[in-house]
Amino acid sequence: MLEHVPAWLGKMLDGVRAGSDKLAIARPELGGAFPAMDLGSPAFATGARLPERFTADGAGVSPPLVWGEPPEGTALFALLVEDADAPASQPLVHAVIWGLPADARRLAEGDIIGDGAGSPERDVGRNSYQREGWLPPDPPTGHGEHRYAFQLFALASGVGAPGETPGRSAILEAMAGHVLAAGLLIGTYSRGEEAPAGLVGGVATA
Repeated sequence: MLEHVPAWLGKMLDGVRAGSDKLAIARPELGGAFPAMDLGSPAFATGARLPERFTADGAGVSPPLVWGEPPEGTALFALLVEDADAPASQPLVHAVIWGLPADARRLAEGDIIGDGAGSPERDVGRNSYQREGWLPPDPPTGHGEHRYAFQLFALASGVGAPGETPGRSAILEAMAGHVLAAGLLIGTYSRGEEAPAGLVGGVATA
C-alpha cells in the first residue's frame, strides 16, 4: 500500500498527478453538459478533509452519501469514486457501483462492500486494485493533498448493462449517451501534513 512509500519519494512525485480533467465526470464521451445534481455526505463537507475512519489510516469503511431528486426519466444511478491526484496517468478508482435504484437517495456508512456477482438492482464493481468494494484513500506520504471525487450519475432508461462486477472502462462505455444529470462531492486527504486546525471532517470544533 502507498503508506509505505517514503516521504522523500512522495515529495519528488508531487508534480505527478492524474488531474481533474481525467475524472469520469469530465470525460467527453459522457457529454459533459448535463445538469448538476445535489450530492453530499453527513460525515464531511464538500472540499473538506475526509475523516480518518474512511481511509487506510483508520477503519477503512466507505463514507455515507446522500443526494437529491434526480431528473424525470431517471432509471438508475451509477457511482464512481476516483482520486484526481493519484501519481499516475489516470485517476485511481476507489469505488464503482452500478444499478442503484432510481428511488434510492442514500448510501449508509460502510455500504460499499463486495457483493460477488451483484444483482440486477445493484452491483459493486472493481476498483483499481481489481477488487470489489471500497478502496480506502491511501496517498503517498509527502505527496500533498489528494482530491477524492465522488461522482453520482443519473441514467436514462435504455442504458446497456456493463456486465457483472464492472470496472471503470465498462461503466463509462455503458453510460455514454445516457447521463441525465450528475452530482460531484470532493473529499480530501493527505499524509505527512497537518490537518487544518479546528476542523474534524470539515466541521469546525471549539
